[in-house]
Amino acid sequence: MNAYEWLIGTRYLRSTHRRGFVSFVALMSVCGLMLGVATLVVVLSVMNGFERELRSRILAVTSHATIMGLDGSLTDWRTLQAKVRSQPGVTAAVPYIESQAMFAEGRRMVGAQVRGVLPQEEGRATGLAQHLSAGRLADLAPGSYTIILGSALAHELNARVGDSVVLIAPEGSATPTGVVPRMRRFKVVGLFHSGMYEYDRGLALVHLSDAARLFRSDAGVTGLRLAFADPLHAPALVRRVALALGGNGFYVSDWTQDHANFFRSIEITKSMMFMILLMLVAVAAFNIVATLVMIVKEKQTDIAILRTLGAGPRNVLLTFAVQGTLIGLAGTLAGAALGTLLADNLESLVGGLERLLGTQFLDARVYYMSDLPAYVEWADVLRVCGVALVLCVLATIYPAWRASRTAPAEALRHE
Repeated sequence: MNAYEWLIGTRYLRSTHRRGFVSFVALMSVCGLMLGVATLVVVLSVMNGFERELRSRILAVTSHATIMGLDGSLTDWRTLQAKVRSQPGVTAAVPYIESQAMFAEGRRMVGAQVRGVLPQEEGRATGLAQHLSAGRLADLAPGSYTIILGSALAHELNARVGDSVVLIAPEGSATPTGVVPRMRRFKVVGLFHSGMYEYDRGLALVHLSDAARLFRSDAGVTGLRLAFADPLHAPALVRRVALALGGNGFYVSDWTQDHANFFRSIEITKSMMFMILLMLVAVAAFNIVATLVMIVKEKQTDIAILRTLGAGPRNVLLTFAVQGTLIGLAGTLAGAALGTLLADNLESLVGGLERLLGTQFLDARVYYMSDLPAYVEWADVLRVCGVALVLCVLATIYPAWRASRTAPAEALRHE
């Protein structure tokens, strides 16, 4: 590319002929492309932030993996616990008893999951102890029949710290009058709020020994909950640990299996949103076609003069390709900068808009969180910018080719 091709191409974009209409149309093309790229960057960042936030909140209240017996219980769990803790990559292995139950408070009855834990070990497996809004895990003393409820579960039961709730086990006891469900009154000593409605509404914690008595699990536990130094490698690590234990086999699961539908739906939604919003970028990119066609039409005489002075079709094509590429580059870079800026401040912007309108955009019962996190991944930004630039370059081909086909004699006939 010669210097005059760059000089003429950039000069045409600053045209003041006809009251600067061509420059105005070029500016609108840049703005349209900028908004399309910024929208795509913000949406992808929101999906990334939603996935990261969901993963962190899930890992805060659930274990990285679990090992259970094939019959649903582990009897010699203390020996297995010691073996599991000795495996490389394992940071914690804690026993638990888990079962569904009904909670009753006055006329209110709610179903939820009850998890029996050892308070002194529970903090090693999950970050649930950091999400207690009232009470402590140490308040779950053996034989005291105390309980810690999720915040949404306590709200449905209208229960507060110091109140008592009746816990009804799914198994009954045979009596001369028939099968009577096993019930026990528990005192509420704490509340936790994880930010995940699924857990805040459907989980309650009791001491392991109290759960064993209520659910009659004898000396066994449901399984062992494991924590790893790197939770992203949980699927491979838990299988390696189970194989190292030997025995008659175990049933293993990890957090990626338990919540696979969440992350699969996020990936599908992210791909679909990318393809749909890419149409906005395509529309904005192909506006460059109209802009360059107008410039070519206006500069017919100039093109003819350049041809008579010795410029070849290739030189004319490059002159107008410079204009389309510069419009696309300016719109893409401005859109990436605007999208990154909006994504970094999206949470505060949405919070201010909610306060201004007096409404809440995200219902935790539907979206599992009440805020709108955003996380910019530069791989996504580069992919968006790359696709936008390719579309802009493709959009310059026809106008530039049309300019290069201009016949000097025809253009100058009426001049």
